[in-house]
Amino acid sequence: MTSNNKTALVVRGGWDGHQPVEATELFLPYLRDNGYDVRVEESPKIYADADYMAGVDLIVQCMTMSTIEKDEFQGLRTAVENGTGLAGWHGGIADSYRNNSDYLHLIGGQFACHPGKHVDEQIGEQSDNYVPYTVNMLPAAAEHPITQGIGDFDLVTEQYWVLSDDYIDVLATTTQKVREWDPWNREVTSPAIWTRQWGQGKIFVCTPGHRVEILQDNNVRTIIERGMLWASR
Repeated sequence: MTSNNKTALVVRGGWDGHQPVEATELFLPYLRDNGYDVRVEESPKIYADADYMAGVDLIVQCMTMSTIEKDEFQGLRTAVENGTGLAGWHGGIADSYRNNSDYLHLIGGQFACHPGKHVDEQIGEQSDNYVPYTVNMLPAAAEHPITQGIGDFDLVTEQYWVLSDDYIDVLATTTQKVREWDPWNREVTSPAIWTRQWGQGKIFVCTPGHRVEILQDNNVRTIIERGMLWASR
């Protein structure tokens, strides 16, 4: 007997500092409550299984850095082009598989840097890169199902400087200030929340989400929950 539920595939792993297990576990109950059968995989190998991937409605990826094989990537891209949704946050989607430029092309934005505190304030911990910043909603966000009703909000965490193309549909940005020790001489605005249409599939990216405590921020969590459902087939 087959289930009438939708299928969500969670692919997690890579750098442990982003808590891929704890971070994804935070959202599994939400997916199940919204009618998904959830499968969890600890590597991208599953992407190469074309028969399985054809039935996946939503991929939630939390895989920072790591690597992907050619057949795995081709399976991922084919699934998205055929209508499978792809969603994720922070380095788990915007800093995955740096060895594969076609993956960067699929996502449309790539983490470049998270400028941190002054060197004199650094203590050798992840918190060296935590800075106060604002996520600024664009006019398009007001009516979008992912961001409707959410205004600008502030965080103290890694602020992603993102290299991106103009085929992404940006819902929110964040602006990197110029501090007296920074080598750049004007403010730099990066996309912070965006979507992308790829073939029949939809992609959702939220750059805030460094660790569980940021994912538990009410705005961040709501945006990710809505983003997963929006991206899904």
